Amino acid sequence: MILAVDQGTTSTRAMVFNTAGRSIAQAQVELAQSYPEGGWVEHDPEAIWQATLAVGRQAVKRAGGAVQAIGITNQRETTIVWERATGKPIYPAIVWQDRRTAPACAALAEHAEVITQKTGLLLDPYFSGTKVAWILDHVPDARRRAEAGELAFGTVDSYLVWKLTGGRVHATDATNASRTLLFDIHRQCWDDEMLGLLEVPGAMLPQVRDSADDYGVALPQWFGRGVPIAGVAGDQQAAAVGQACFEPGMVKSTYGTGCFAMMNTGAQAALSRHKLLTTVAYRLDGAVTYALEGSIFVAGAAVQWLRDGLGIIDSAGDTEALARSLPDNAGVYLVPAFTGLGAPYWDPHARGALSGLTRDTNVAHLARAALESVCYQTHDLVKAMVADRRAALTSIRVDGGMVANDWLVQCLADIVGVAVERPAITETTALGAAYLAGLQIGCFSGLDELSAKWERALSVTPEWPAARREAALAGWAKAVARVSPG
Repeated sequence: MILAVDQGTTSTRAMVFNTAGRSIAQAQVELAQSYPEGGWVEHDPEAIWQATLAVGRQAVKRAGGAVQAIGITNQRETTIVWERATGKPIYPAIVWQDRRTAPACAALAEHAEVITQKTGLLLDPYFSGTKVAWILDHVPDARRRAEAGELAFGTVDSYLVWKLTGGRVHATDATNASRTLLFDIHRQCWDDEMLGLLEVPGAMLPQVRDSADDYGVALPQWFGRGVPIAGVAGDQQAAAVGQACFEPGMVKSTYGTGCFAMMNTGAQAALSRHKLLTTVAYRLDGAVTYALEGSIFVAGAAVQWLRDGLGIIDSAGDTEALARSLPDNAGVYLVPAFTGLGAPYWDPHARGALSGLTRDTNVAHLARAALESVCYQTHDLVKAMVADRRAALTSIRVDGGMVANDWLVQCLADIVGVAVERPAITETTALGAAYLAGLQIGCFSGLDELSAKWERALSVTPEWPAARREAALAGWAKAVARVSPG
């Protein structure tokens, strides 16, 4: 059995899988976020660690036996800086959604082209590099201590590896490294020019390893025995592995707090002409597979806003019946730019808006608009991918909590205009982490075996006529233009 830790933005989950890829046990807790100022989003790193330990122990206990390895997958660009001597964070974790470093990104605008060429990323507050620099500049004495080697930087995976191994291992994998603005994805190493531009001391950085690799041993005190940590990947890359997207041209789209669509491009690090990201999909035995990725900052978070912010629904599941109760959206659109717009717009200053409201607008329209916004944003990503690759797309593999909603899956097919496939196991992020750990310890022979394990549970095809799709997309484009004219 393999323990997969899935440390996400709004929850921390642990799942135990067997070698058939079946879930044996799981545990999950919600993770609180704080918003100290407008556009700021933070987590308590200690709360992340304690939640990880708690759910990991619960899942192992419920599985009724010892696990042979641990795989870790994580919210990616979230940034933590801690003391090497004590493991104590010097500042809260700055979450990937946080926009406080927009001015710093603007100041680096003249270097945007070289940054993209080396890192595959666009210059945006989304990524870790400017977050690290912000912490060093705003915590007293932090920059001196970082340069002296007293402080460590890591994304959540690095922090958890450090904690699980008692500070013996400071490492990350190539997928997480590729999201920092500090890593040359072509040479597969930290880049001195990027470190200089962003003013991040190299002494802070973790070692970069393969996605299936030796990350040390979790101390016996955590799970009753020493357990090797054998796989690490960012959440979206782990989902691509769990979805068995191993061939160039295959696309998966994950719907959690945000939405992230990823297209495998094989050994080619293809730079996008349409504002997508070029990223590492996975690195195995030193061989890199790349991907094009489109990032939507708000997907499930829009439904969470309806529940927690507006209080108009009791649970996320309520949205399906509400959406089904309407024949159409009545011209109501939600652009959920609560923390700016991601791909392909990349507008950190955009803010959310509802348009098309009338006296007849009710809760059902808002629920439908929230769900449809996810589909429209996915369309925008897929359109950019198809244009970059210059090849038609026939299907998308979807996963994540939102796709339990059958109405949403059909709406995706209708708006994107391609078949949408939902696997039998929708928690593919955790599954991918387990697969990577299993590859490292020899449970699986290779990617062909993992591909054979993928099972389709639902496949839907578009039902809307082209005219309806085009009209709906035109309305969406007008709504976006109101919040992001550029």
